[in-house]
Amino acid sequence: MSTSVPFYRKYGRSYDRGYRYQSGSGYSVRTSAGTRTRGLDRSSQSRSDPLPKRANPSYLAVDRENQIIGYVVPVFRTSQEFAAGYSDESRLRNTATYMERRDMFTSGLEMERSEQISRKETMRESAQRISLNKTLYEHEEHFKRMNEDSLMHVPEFIIKPRSHTVWEKQCVRLHCTISGWPDPRVVWYKNNVAIDHLANAGKYKIESKYSVHSLEINKCDFEDTAQYRVSAMNVKGEVSAYASVVVKRFKGEVDEFLPAPRHGPVSEYGITFQTNIVDNFGVSFGKEGETMSLGCTVIIYPALHHYQPEVQWYRDGVLLSPSKWNHMHWSGDRATLTLTHLNKEDEGLYTLRVTTKSGYKSYSAYVFVRDAEAEVEGAPGAPLDVCCLDANKDYIIVSWKQPAVDGGSSILGYFVDRCEVGTTHWIQCNDTPIKFARFPVTGLVEGRSYIFRVRAVNQSGMSRPSRVSEPVAAMDPADRARMRGNTAPWTGQIIVTEEEPAEGIVPGRPQELQVTEATKNYLVLSWKPPGEKGLEGVMYYVEKCVSGTDSWQRVNTEIPVKSPRFALFDLAEGNSYCFRVRCCNAAGVGEPSDPTEATTVGDKLDTPSAPSKVVPTRNTDTSVVVSWEASRDAKELVGYYIEASVVGSNIWEPCNNKPVNVTRFICHGLTTGEKYVFRVRAVNAAGLSPFSPESEPVEVKAAIGGGIPHGVLPETGPGGNDDRLTAHKPYWTGAHDTVQLPADTKSKARADPEFPERGSEVAAVAASSGPSDGKNHESERGGVAQALVNGSPSEPPPGLLCEARTDVAAHLGSPGVEGPAKKTAPGAKRACGLSVDASANKESARPDARAEASPAPPYGISVLECVRDSMVLGWKQPTFIGGADISGYFVDYREVVDGVEGKWQEANIRAVSERAYRVTDLKENKKYQFQVRAANIAGVGIPSLPSDTFLCEEWTIAVPGPPHDLQLREVRGNSMVLLWKSPVYQGRDPVNGFYVDMKEAEAPEEAWRGLNTKVTENSFFKVKNLKEQESYVFRVRAQNQAGVGKSSDISEPVQAVTKPGTKEILVDVDDDGVISLNFECANMTPDSKFVWSKNYEDMDDSSRLTMETKGNKSKVTFNSPGEEDIGIYSCLVTHTDGASSSYTISPEEMKRLLEISHDHKFPTIPLKSDLAVEMLEKGRVRFWLQAEKISANAKVDYVFNDNVMAQGEKYKMNFDKNTGVVELIMESLMPEDEGTFTFQMQDGKATNQSSLVLIGEVFKDLQKESEFQRKEWFRKQGPHFIEYLGYEVTPECCVVLKCKVGNIKKETSALWYKDGREIKADQNLGFTEGVLKLEIAQISKKDAGVYETVLKDERGQDTSKLNLTDQCFKDLMSEVFNYIANSSTPLKITSTDQGIRLYTFVSYYNDLLPVTWHYKDSAIAFSDRLKSGVVGDQLWLQISEPTEKDMGKYAIEFNSNDGKGGLRRTVELSGQAYEDALAEFKRLKAAAIAEKNRARVAGGLPDVVTIQEGKALNLTCNISGEPLPQVTWLKNDKELTSDEHCILRLESGKFASFTITAVSTADTGKYSILVKNKYGTESAEFTVSVFIPDEVAARKK
Repeated sequence: MSTSVPFYRKYGRSYDRGYRYQSGSGYSVRTSAGTRTRGLDRSSQSRSDPLPKRANPSYLAVDRENQIIGYVVPVFRTSQEFAAGYSDESRLRNTATYMERRDMFTSGLEMERSEQISRKETMRESAQRISLNKTLYEHEEHFKRMNEDSLMHVPEFIIKPRSHTVWEKQCVRLHCTISGWPDPRVVWYKNNVAIDHLANAGKYKIESKYSVHSLEINKCDFEDTAQYRVSAMNVKGEVSAYASVVVKRFKGEVDEFLPAPRHGPVSEYGITFQTNIVDNFGVSFGKEGETMSLGCTVIIYPALHHYQPEVQWYRDGVLLSPSKWNHMHWSGDRATLTLTHLNKEDEGLYTLRVTTKSGYKSYSAYVFVRDAEAEVEGAPGAPLDVCCLDANKDYIIVSWKQPAVDGGSSILGYFVDRCEVGTTHWIQCNDTPIKFARFPVTGLVEGRSYIFRVRAVNQSGMSRPSRVSEPVAAMDPADRARMRGNTAPWTGQIIVTEEEPAEGIVPGRPQELQVTEATKNYLVLSWKPPGEKGLEGVMYYVEKCVSGTDSWQRVNTEIPVKSPRFALFDLAEGNSYCFRVRCCNAAGVGEPSDPTEATTVGDKLDTPSAPSKVVPTRNTDTSVVVSWEASRDAKELVGYYIEASVVGSNIWEPCNNKPVNVTRFICHGLTTGEKYVFRVRAVNAAGLSPFSPESEPVEVKAAIGGGIPHGVLPETGPGGNDDRLTAHKPYWTGAHDTVQLPADTKSKARADPEFPERGSEVAAVAASSGPSDGKNHESERGGVAQALVNGSPSEPPPGLLCEARTDVAAHLGSPGVEGPAKKTAPGAKRACGLSVDASANKESARPDARAEASPAPPYGISVLECVRDSMVLGWKQPTFIGGADISGYFVDYREVVDGVEGKWQEANIRAVSERAYRVTDLKENKKYQFQVRAANIAGVGIPSLPSDTFLCEEWTIAVPGPPHDLQLREVRGNSMVLLWKSPVYQGRDPVNGFYVDMKEAEAPEEAWRGLNTKVTENSFFKVKNLKEQESYVFRVRAQNQAGVGKSSDISEPVQAVTKPGTKEILVDVDDDGVISLNFECANMTPDSKFVWSKNYEDMDDSSRLTMETKGNKSKVTFNSPGEEDIGIYSCLVTHTDGASSSYTISPEEMKRLLEISHDHKFPTIPLKSDLAVEMLEKGRVRFWLQAEKISANAKVDYVFNDNVMAQGEKYKMNFDKNTGVVELIMESLMPEDEGTFTFQMQDGKATNQSSLVLIGEVFKDLQKESEFQRKEWFRKQGPHFIEYLGYEVTPECCVVLKCKVGNIKKETSALWYKDGREIKADQNLGFTEGVLKLEIAQISKKDAGVYETVLKDERGQDTSKLNLTDQCFKDLMSEVFNYIANSSTPLKITSTDQGIRLYTFVSYYNDLLPVTWHYKDSAIAFSDRLKSGVVGDQLWLQISEPTEKDMGKYAIEFNSNDGKGGLRRTVELSGQAYEDALAEFKRLKAAAIAEKNRARVAGGLPDVVTIQEGKALNLTCNISGEPLPQVTWLKNDKELTSDEHCILRLESGKFASFTITAVSTADTGKYSILVKNKYGTESAEFTVSVFIPDEVAARKK
C-alpha cells in the first residue's frame, strides 16, 4: 500500500537539508531546549575542534513504544535562539576578565560574529525557499482540485489503527490517518456493528481532523474487548482496517455486576441436593410485538447460603444466550426469561434446566406466537427465520420461511429489503415479488455490513416485515474468517497476508465452473480462481449463450465480478443457457473457462406433496394430539403447518406459526367440548404444499388421567441407564417428537370392548402395521414403547433433550372405565375366534374360517426393571396372531392392596409395537398386577390372564437384570440360532456380555449346561451339535463388571428338526459380476413377507443393498460390495412356521466373491505363464507365453510399440492351440527393437494380454546376452573351455588351478602362463576327464598373479584367465586359512619354567595366516608377560609368571581376510586345570632355578697332565653357583690342604687354582675338584703324571 508523504518530500527534493547541514551544526527534532543554548566558550571551541558526526535525520514521529504515529515537519531555528547567546556575551563584557582578553580575542570574535551573521542569512534563505515551495505545492494542489478526474482516488490508510491491551477502567484511543479524494466518509465498527457515539454519550468519542480519525473509548470494561474496524468510503471505493482491544482485569478485582464470590468454605461436598421446580409456567400464547415473561420458582434443599446452581434456558433444545431479544434473571430462588419483542421465531418448546452437583431438574412448556394484526386487512403474515446462506463480495443469498397465514388468498411472492449497518435507510432489493424462499441480493459495497428483512404480498396487500437478520459483511468467506476474532481476541493475532504481484501476467482460465442453484428468477454460478492470477485485483466477466448457438454475450459489461460466485437475473424461463467466465486484471483479459452444460431456467425444487392420514387423538380439555403421514419424496423439507377448524364453521386457524419438522404435534388453545377437524400442509423453499385431507372429527376432551397438563411433564435428574427403555423418567414426544405414527383413517378397526376409547388408536396402529407397498415401515411406528425402546431417530442436543423425552401418549388414557369387573364382550371373543385355556393363558384352539381375527392374548408377563414409580414389563407374543400382523399391544394395570384387587387402568392409549413397555406413575412399595392385549387390523384381542403380583420398589442390585424376548430361528436338525434383547436393567455397570444355557425340554433343572465358556458380546448365538428330533429350551444371563445377573425366562421348547422344504440362502454371482444372496421359501402364505437383516439387526442403509422379491423368492443384491458388507445375513419369512436361514460373509468369503465378481465382469483367458523371454542357441531370442485352455477359434495379435508385427525374416511366429503356447522368435536384437512386446489374445468374449517391457538397462542387458550367446556358439565350434579357469584348495592346503575343456583332439595343446610368462606346457593331452590342473603347494604372496590357460589347434584357440591378485588372492587365502583353521587341534595347556603355555598344532602354517588370541572374549594386548609365537606347526601363547588374574577362558581365532571372525579354539584355564598347570610351572621354575644356581665347574682342567719332575704345575678352573659354592680338592679321593708345596686358591669366588711349586713323582696321582652348594655338587677330575727325564734319571742312577 502506498503511503502519503509531506509536501517537502515530494519531487525528490529535501527542503530541510540546507538549514540542518550547511552551517556545520544541526539540531535533532527531539533535542531538548537546554542543549540548544550555546555559550561563547563552546562557540570558540567549535571553531578549532572538528565537527562532530551527527545521526541521520528522522522525519517520523513515534510514541513511547517506538510505534510510528505520523510525520514531523522540521522546525528551523529562529534568531531568538541566538539572542540568549548575545545576552550572555553582553554580561561577559562587564567582567574584568573579558576586558583583559578582549584585545587578545578580538579577531576571533569578529570571525565568530561573521559566521553567525552568515548562518542567519542562510537560514532565512532556506526558510524563504521552503515557504515558496509550499506556496507552489498548494497552488498545484488547488489546480488539481479544479480537475477532479485526475485527483480522485480510492481512500487509503497512511497509518492504520493498532491493537491495544489495557487494564479495566482505563481509556484507549484508536487513531488512523486516511487519504483520499473526495474526502472519504469514515465509520467505526465494533464486531461489525456500527458504533453510534451519540447513543452512547460519554462512552465513545469520535473525532476527524485533518485526515486524522480517532475513536476514544472511555473507562473500558470487559464488554469493550472486541475487534474494531474503521471503514473509509468515497465514490472510488472503500477500504477497511482492523484493530483489537483487549481489556484485562487486575487479579483479585470482582465486577460488581457478577455474582458475589463465596466467602469462606462451602461444605457442598458429600451433600445430595434435591431440586424442585414449582410455580411453573404453562403453555403460553403471545402475539408479535408483545413482551412475555416465563418464570419458575426453584427450591433447592438443603439451602446453602453461598451455593449457586447453574440455570439455563433452552428453546427447542438450543441453549439461549442473553441478547436484546432474551433477558434472563436469577434472583436466588426464581428463574425468569423475558422475551422483549415476540416474533414467530420465538415460538417453540422452552425448557428451564437447573443443575446442581447432584444432578439437574428441568421443566418445559410450549410457547405459541400468533401474527400481529395486519396493517392491511387480508394481508398475509410476516415471513420468519430470515438468514444469510452465502455471502461474498458481489452478493448475499437471503433465505426465509413462509408464514402460516396467507390472509385468505395465495401469497404472490416476497420482497427483500436491505439496510446498511449503522443506518436506518431500508432499500428494496427486488422489483417484482419472488415466490422462491431464497434470493441473491446484489449491488452491495464490498466490506460493508448489512441486515435484511422480508415482506410477503398477496392480492390484498403487504405483510409486516419480518424480524431482521443478523448482520453480515459483503466479503469472501475466507476474508471474513480471517478477520473474525471477537471470541477471544487476546489469544490470537490478526494476520493479513498479501500475494506478491506478478507484473504483466494475464490471469489464466477459471476452473470447475458449475450452476449451484437454479430457479425461474435467478441462477447462481460458482467457480474456482485460476492458478495464475497475475496482478492483484483479479476480477471476472460472465458470459452466456443460448444452448445450441455460439453467440456469447457478456452479462456484466459495466462492473466486473470480484468473487468467484455470481447470480444472474432476467433469464427467459424455459430457455436453456450455457455459461462461461473470463478473468481479467490490469494486464488484460484471460481465456474463457470451459462452458457449463445446458441449464434450463426454471425451479429445480418442486413444492412438496400433501401429507396424508391425519389422525387426531384426545389429550387434555384444551389440546389434541395430531399425527399424520409425511409427504412423500419431499426434498429440502422445512416443516409442517397444522390448522384446526370447528366442525361446521369452515374457519381455519393455524395451530402453529413456526414450521415443525415432525409428524406429530400437540395443538393447544382449543375449546373444551367442541369438535374439531385438522389438516396439515408441508413447506419447503419452493412453497407450501396442498392441504392434506381433513381428519376425522374429534371432541376436545381429556383422556383417562387428564392427559399431559399443558403438554409438559417435569423430569428427574440423570440416573439409571442410557437405554431409553431403562431411563427412570417418562419421555416427552409432543411438539418436538421425531418418532411419529402414520395413521390410516380408512382402516376399520373394531373397538376394544373394555376400553372403547382405544378404537381410534387401533385404527392408527393398524395402519402402521404394514402398508400394502411391502416396504418396512418400522421407523414410522409411534407410541410410547417405540419412543422408549427404539428411541428418537435423531438425537437432541446434548445436555437437554437427551434427558427430556417425555411421551405424551404414555400418559393418555380413556375416560369412563369401570374396571376389570366387566367380562370380555362376547363379540370380542367371536371376533377373535379362539378358545382360551385359562390355566395356561395360551391359545390352544385353531382360528375359525374368518380371514381376519383379533389375536390371542399374550402370556408370560415379567418385570424387566423396577424403579420407584415405574416398572418395565415384558411379555411373549401370542401363539395365534389372528391371520394379520400384530400392530401393537395395550397394557393395563391395577393396584393390589392387602390381596384386594383394584380397578384396571390403562397404561397406554397408543399401541406399542415392542413386547416391552414402561408403566409410569406407579406408587412406590405398592403391589400391582398387569394384563396385556394384542391388536391387529381386525381389532383388539382379549386380555391376557393377570400377571403375578409385583411389588413396585427400586432395584438396587449391582448385577444386570434378565434378558428378554428370546426367539429361535433357523431351526435345523443339528443347530438353531437363539436371539434375545439386552436387559432393561443394566445394574451398576453396563452389560458387557452374555452366557447362554441349554437343556433338553424334559430334562430336570440339574441338566442346564452352559454353551459358551467365554462371554459373548452379541445378542445372538448359534447352537450347534444338537440331537435331531430332540426338544430343547434355552435361557440367557447377562454379565457386567459386578457379576452375572438373573437368567431370562425359559424359551419355548423347540424341536431340532429340519422341516421338509427347508432351503438355505445361496450366494450367486451372475455373468455381470453382481453378487446376490438368494432365498426361496416353499411354504409361503399370501401375507408372508421376506425380512432381511444383517447380524440379526434391521438393515437401515438401503444404499448398499437392493432387495427384490418375486413370488416365493427373495434376493438381496450388493450395490457396491466391500468391507462394510462383511457380516451375517439372515432372512426370515413371516406368517410361516419359522422359515429362515442365514449366510455368513467373512473377510475371506468377501474376498473370494469379489474375485469371482471381477472374473465374471471381465472374463479373461487364464494363463499358465505370462509373457517371458529366453535365449536360444546362436543368440536367438524367444518370446513366449502359455494359456491354460484355449479353443480353436482363438487368435493372437503380436504387437510391438502399438504396431502389429507380421511373419517375416525377422519374426518367426507360432501358435500351438493344443498346448496353448504362443511364441515369437527373433534371430537377434538390434537397437531399434527396444520397446514393449505384447501378445493380445481373444477367445470369444474372453480376452487377455501379456506385455514385456524391454527398455533401458533391461534391454541392453538382454542385447548383450544375445550377442554373448551368439559368440559363444561360434567359440564352441573349436576347442573351448566348458568351465573356465578356477581354483580349489585341498585339505593339505594345496591350491589347484583347474578348468574343464571340450571339443578337443590329440593335436590340441594347452599352455599355462603366469603374468605373461609361460610356466608349463602340455603337448600331448590325454583329456580323459577333460580337466586341466596346475598345483601350487604351500602358496604364498609370491604366487599372486594372473594365470592364463590357452587351448589351440588348427581349428582355433580359446583362452581362460584367472586373476589371483588383490581381492581374488585374498579370497583364495581365506579359503586356505579356512582349511588351516579346520586342521587345528584343540587348544591345550602345558607348563614351562617361565609360565603356562597354551598351544595348538595345524597341519600347515602360512605366514599370512591372521590369528588372534582372546581372553574372556576380548583380544589380548601382548606384553613382556603375554607373548605369542609359532614353532614349526605349533601356535602358542605364553603366560609368564601366571597369577589368579590370568584365570579364565582363552581362545585362538583364525580370522579371514575380509575382517570377519573365523574358527575359534577355546580352553578354560581355571579350576583344577589352572591349579595343575600352576603347580607344574612352579616345579619347573624351581628346577630351573636349581639348575641355574647349583655349583658348577666350567673349563680349565685337563683330563691328564704330564709334567716333568721339578717343574711347577698351575691349573685354574671357573667356579659358578649361587650361593658361592664350597671348593674341595682331592688327591686319590683324599682331601688336600693348602701348604707351601701345594697351594690351593679361590679368587673372586669364581676362579679356583691348583698350584704345585715343584712336582715330584710323589705328586703323581688322580686329582679332583669338588664344588658344592645347597643346589647341588659337581666335580672335575684330572690325572697328574710326573716323569723324570732320561738324563736326569741316568744321572741319579
